[in-house]
Amino acid sequence: MSKLETNQVDPSTGTTLTLGTSGDTIAIPSGVTIANSGTATGFGGTNTPMWSAVPSSNQTLSSTTNTVLNFQTEVTDTNNAFASNKFTVPSGQAGQYYLTAAIRINDMTDGKEVQLAFKKNGGYEFSEGGTNRYLVSNSIQGANGSIYFNHQAIVTLAVGDYIEVAVYQNTGSNKDVNYTYTRFSGFKLIT
Repeated sequence: MSKLETNQVDPSTGTTLTLGTSGDTIAIPSGVTIANSGTATGFGGTNTPMWSAVPSSNQTLSSTTNTVLNFQTEVTDTNNAFASNKFTVPSGQAGQYYLTAAIRINDMTDGKEVQLAFKKNGGYEFSEGGTNRYLVSNSIQGANGSIYFNHQAIVTLAVGDYIEVAVYQNTGSNKDVNYTYTRFSGFKLIT
């Protein structure tokens, strides 16, 4: 093996410089910094599918009922995988996903509870680490007024799995989810 020492390598023709051939390994030793001022392609991955959706109007929640939220407006949907208020994992996109949802409910009553949950395939159980788990955030209202909170989770999803967002409240009367503060988003993690 020989060693080449130089400060710059340019292609002799064209605009592409190729290092190695198919099957070769180019090793970059520990401690070496790669400084990039240009465009890097072919490295890592992308956090897609990615989606974000919001409601177009307030939605009424009945008391002591789990209500699936309506998200009529797509803000982004890289893989056309969000429809009918749910995200469905497209073909070839199984893996780990980051999910987040946020809501605001107006006119809550002191001491009453709100739960925000992710539903998988119509149910509330997710199998994580060999155990079935429920992905629910809850909040107890500390005083009369609006409540705003969010819920996040990292879950493993298979092709065809779908995710919805559901809300529960126990005030004893109907309450409205304020659409201007409500959102459902997520993306596939690069692993």
